[in-house]
This record gives sequence, structure tokens and C-alpha cells, in this order.
Amino acid sequence: MKLLIFAGSTRQLSFNRRLAHATAALARERGAEVTHIELADFDIPMYNADLEARGTPPDVMRLKRLMFEHPAWIICTPEYNASYPALVKNTLDWVSSPVKSDPDWTDGFKATRGKVVGVLSASPGALGGLRSQSHLAPLLLNLMCWLAPQNFALGRAGDAFDADGRLLNDFAVKNVQAVIDQVLWAAERLAPAT
Repeated sequence: MKLLIFAGSTRQLSFNRRLAHATAALARERGAEVTHIELADFDIPMYNADLEARGTPPDVMRLKRLMFEHPAWIICTPEYNASYPALVKNTLDWVSSPVKSDPDWTDGFKATRGKVVGVLSASPGALGGLRSQSHLAPLLLNLMCWLAPQNFALGRAGDAFDADGRLLNDFAVKNVQAVIDQVLWAAERLAPAT
């Protein structure tokens, strides 16, 4: 099963980037074919319909294709002001926007429809970014994704990783693995027959 993992942060020392890295390693151990991307590697401007009218940026098309090719995703979302950050919203807004000049991409939901998505978060606070997850869920459902009911919010994230970026706590490992397992299980069952 092809699994796409990314964090909704580009900050160098982001806890969610560390969590995405640790999740990717755990998913590979589970036998998933993992593509772990960094959103900083994509040149994606703030969404603007006037800009889009001049042509969808090449890196948006690259991201659309990546998301389309992966039946399963795990998003590690930070929490800003009790919600998910603009980077996550902007990414999903671009990915779900139809490309009127390309007949293959006139369907705005082509890259998102039917994807099984697991949501993780990490925060230095006790709640671990849980409020960002509750705001992200309706957006993912609106994009016609299947949202895995299993989720995990990693609290006190400043003490959660070793020097190599692995999760230190068995409880955290068990909960991240539970999200991975549920996403992979559901994606296998919901994948269209070929």
C-alpha cells in the first residue's frame, strides 16, 4: 500500500516534521510503501484565483499527482491558535482546485476523493495539538476523503524524541502505529478494484 506522509509545517525544528519522520519509519516497518514529503520542497504560493487563472503552478501539479497516486495519507498538523495552520489549508486548497486548461484535472476532487487519511499532531502543550485535528476533520471530509477514526495527539513533544528523531515513549509509538495500521487497513479495503 502506498502511503503519503507530510507535516503541515516548514519550520526547521518543527515537532510535527519530527513526528512525520518517525511515522514514516514506523510505517515502513509495517510494510507500507512510504513517500515522505516536505512541503518546503514545493514552490506553492498562497492560493489566489487570479494567479491560478494565469496557470496552475508546476509544483501544485506535482503535488496533485503525488496525492492522487497514494490511496493513503497521514498528515501531521501543528496547532496554531487552536486550529490547523495556513500552510495546511493553502496546500489542500490548491490540490483541490480544478485545472480548467487540463482535461485530466478539471475535477477538483480527483487528487483527494476516496483517500484514507490519518491525522496526527504534536505540540509542546499537554493537548498535543488535538484542537487542530478537530478543525481539520471537516475540511478533509469536504474533500471527499475517508477520515480514519483513530488519531493521536503527541503532547509534551519537546521531550518525545531521541537525538535521531525516534519516539522515546512506548505509549506514543503504540498510538502512532495504531493510526498507521488503521489507515493501511482501510485503504486496502476501500481501494477501487483494478
